[in-house]
Amino acid sequence: MARGTAAGPRAVLAYLIRRLFAAAVMLVVIILVVFGIFFLVPRWAGVDPATMFVGKQADPAAIEAVRQKLGLADPIFAQVWEFFKGLFVGRTYSGGGDVTECAAPCFGYSFRNEQAIWPVLTDRFPVTLGLALGAAFLWLIFGVAAGVLSALKRGSLWDRGAMIIALGGVSLPIYFTGMLSLAIFSYGLGWIDGRYVPLSESFTGWLGGMILPWVTLAFLYAAMYARITRATMMEVLGEDYIRTARAKGLTEPVVIGKHAMRSTMTPILTMLGMDLGALIGGAILTETTFSLPGLGQAVLTAISDKDLPVILGVTLITSLAVIIANLLVDLLYAVIDPRVRLS
Repeated sequence: MARGTAAGPRAVLAYLIRRLFAAAVMLVVIILVVFGIFFLVPRWAGVDPATMFVGKQADPAAIEAVRQKLGLADPIFAQVWEFFKGLFVGRTYSGGGDVTECAAPCFGYSFRNEQAIWPVLTDRFPVTLGLALGAAFLWLIFGVAAGVLSALKRGSLWDRGAMIIALGGVSLPIYFTGMLSLAIFSYGLGWIDGRYVPLSESFTGWLGGMILPWVTLAFLYAAMYARITRATMMEVLGEDYIRTARAKGLTEPVVIGKHAMRSTMTPILTMLGMDLGALIGGAILTETTFSLPGLGQAVLTAISDKDLPVILGVTLITSLAVIIANLLVDLLYAVIDPRVRLS
């Protein structure tokens, strides 16, 4: 991106096409890397990949069956092709007279649980998505607001107090603040049930079960966003165009809201794309602390059970979420700051 005039519709469309193509290439590269990590690296280390996919019951018969079904004895290019093909058109696992169908998109098949990975991901994804979006909304509002006020009131009691709280939010582990919030507001005061209820069953029950996870997760990220916003805003307020805007007689709310905030939000959006994309892959500590049946808890269970296909599937979903989030952030740059020209 370069500085210049605002982009026209044709420039925006051309930029969107280029970014979509770049995102597709990046996704292919990530899939190849993930495939290498799960299928090639163990072989180079002298470990049979079949033993990693069979689960805890690694008897010779089960290992051989998994080796045949996954085609681990085939040439590596054939394995890569089958892996890619499964993502788009599905895959058939056959070996030892047993045939297992995995419909597209086939992110793998857990032979330990006898189920495809994609239904597991789609069942748990809404929980993680709701947690990530709700927490992101809170940390953006409170974190950015606290950072802006601290920059405008530099050296004041508010500034020092907000930064101390932000330092505490960054320093305290999420499982500590999560358990503390449960002990106070759920077990102690009884204000919040703290038990997760699916949205399909009850909206109020779902909302009550998500408030504490949202606040706990947002507290951690709001602290970081407050510090970044404060530092960026203080730098922007010293720019020449801000002094020019004030010299023209513009009111302080216009100077801050229309001019300073646009430049301040650029690094904030960059952080948001990375953080939100990573959280959609599963907030393991938060979901475990509050017993949320999301992707993070699924990964933790898979690690405990040595169910490698689930870990592989969540890794791919996380990578895709980060790519999509950063693509949206790049497109939002021109909306937030008109000086940005898509090029």
